[in-house]
Amino acid sequence: MQQWRVGERHVADAAPQEQPALVRVEDAIVAELRRRLGGMFTLDELTALYESGTGWCLDLAARLAPGAPWSWDARVADAAFARYARSAVDLAGGRRLEAGPT
Repeated sequence: MQQWRVGERHVADAAPQEQPALVRVEDAIVAELRRRLGGMFTLDELTALYESGTGWCLDLAARLAPGAPWSWDARVADAAFARYARSAVDLAGGRRLEAGPT
């Protein structure tokens, strides 16, 4: 999560002229995460997807913004993962929920 938050700061702190491409790529990665994981997912599932490789994020960025190589930065994918993580079923208020007794 910390690495993903660094990605969010990278996107937020980028130059104004870079923002449109960065946001477009981040939005597209979030949409792809939604397609791959669905609406109900856990942080473990999102982390497993991240750990399986994010090369597809670079491919998507290069296709979507071929004239904006700064948007191909891995931190843009990290920002997208951070944003999508906030929708995890086991995350509340930025903190992971622990499973209760069954």
